[in-house]
Amino acid sequence: MLPHVLGCEAAAGPGQCGSHHPFYNGFYYNHIMNDEGNEQEKDTYFNGAKLVVETPKDPVYSANGANVTLPCHYHHEPDQEAKHKIRIKWSKLRDDYTKEQDVLVAIGKTYMAFGDFQGRAHLQQGSQREASLVISDVRLQDDGKYRCEVIDGLEDESDVVDLRLQGIVFPYQPPRGQYSLNYHEAKRVCEEQAAMLSTFNQLFQAWSEGLDWCNAGWLADGTVQYPIRLPRKPCGGLHLAPGIRSYGPRHRHLHRFDAFCFSSALRGEVFYLDHPSGMTLEEAKQSCQDAGAEIARVGHLYSAWKFLGLDRCDAGWLADGSVRYPITKPRPNCGPAEPGVRSFGFPRKGRFGVFCYKER
Repeated sequence: MLPHVLGCEAAAGPGQCGSHHPFYNGFYYNHIMNDEGNEQEKDTYFNGAKLVVETPKDPVYSANGANVTLPCHYHHEPDQEAKHKIRIKWSKLRDDYTKEQDVLVAIGKTYMAFGDFQGRAHLQQGSQREASLVISDVRLQDDGKYRCEVIDGLEDESDVVDLRLQGIVFPYQPPRGQYSLNYHEAKRVCEEQAAMLSTFNQLFQAWSEGLDWCNAGWLADGTVQYPIRLPRKPCGGLHLAPGIRSYGPRHRHLHRFDAFCFSSALRGEVFYLDHPSGMTLEEAKQSCQDAGAEIARVGHLYSAWKFLGLDRCDAGWLADGSVRYPITKPRPNCGPAEPGVRSFGFPRKGRFGVFCYKER
């Protein structure tokens, strides 16, 4: 257990957080003691030196399954050595900055990680005055902003690092058709397709790279939006500029739309299997299992197309019952003139090949 680091309720139990232990920003602070063991007055503690915390202004990019370092350094102005044990706290912020998720807290070389970050997060303190956070086995939900907070006695300063996963946004409709998902269902179907609901920043990046889609879909913050590159009458009107059209926040239970899902780089490979007479969906699933793999999900196929250049002009089953194929080099008889993942929808009958996914 870390002394004076855990939250009050966790460390002392409900109702036992007395005034003799001041509580600031998730840390207990010991009384500031002088060399003789007497408390110093606050006005004599500060000596005019300012604590400065510095993080990169540009985003830090990573990918699913990778390891990433979020840099953070601190110093005093004018320069001086810290007179107390430095306390460090890392937290993950919501997009609107209204809520934080604890990631890691540390005093000296002793640290504790929380939640999904247990076993994956630690401090990199290779140089003096470094408080960088290392996250291993990066996951889709790790994408976002992180606060590096440094505490020296009563001084408390912080700065923010933006971690962005390299990935792809794709629109998703379930088998039952357009505009049939409330927010919670949209969140679930993205996760079922090896993805997660896209953030606005991810959708904006996809739009800037060419995504144009006229159906509105849920985003992770509970808003409903859609990206338009070519203005047209059914998509907000001919006279609106290109951009992200927004319906704003919607009721997460009552309102129904499509979903924009986000997937990152693969941890494995996607490959195609065929049979001379094609396969039903159940036969396709079994064929993948016989090959030591699983039937690919929609997020797997989009990621393989985006990051591995998968190009196959043969339609194949996916886990959700849809039939799709990826084209990186458009050519006759393989769909439109632009690269993309083509869809045949959710055929109830028919025999096709199958896309399988095998983790490395």
